[in-house]
Amino acid sequence: MQIISTVSLWLIPIIIAIILIHGTWKRVPTYETFVEGGKEGIKIAISIIPFLVGMLVAISIFRASGALEFFVGLLRPVLEFFGIPAEIVPLAILRPISGNAALGVTSDLIATYGPDSFIGRLASVMQGSTDTTFYILTVYFGAVGIKKMGDALKIGLIADFIGITASIIIVTLIFGTT
Repeated sequence: MQIISTVSLWLIPIIIAIILIHGTWKRVPTYETFVEGGKEGIKIAISIIPFLVGMLVAISIFRASGALEFFVGLLRPVLEFFGIPAEIVPLAILRPISGNAALGVTSDLIATYGPDSFIGRLASVMQGSTDTTFYILTVYFGAVGIKKMGDALKIGLIADFIGITASIIIVTLIFGTT
């Protein structure tokens, strides 16, 4: 355990040192390059604010309107037939949209059902097995000016669906059902 702690403590400084040494050896002006990267990072951060605000407002409206609960109610009979807890659906819907909203749902599920419950374990695995597809497309693609994102959207949503499905199957196989 001590070895892992020591390695974790020193790993990032060592990687940074290797990058700096390599850059210096290749005669790259490392400090100036770092400062230029910082300037560009700030410009990108400022340029994504409108996309981020739009996404957060849309998520808030979706949750506050009751549309999420209505959708879960429609799916409940089908989910129960397959042994999938309906409580997990908000996470499955929100995870591709927003990491923060999904983390809030995951925290609520774990606080309500416990971290060692089927729902708590499923929420944890699902949180780690999927990505924020719409967030990535909206914020990052928008920030760099990519307009045609149809194929990326399809692949991202397919990957999210596979992650959600795999989470349900693996957690059920390893831990059993509720």
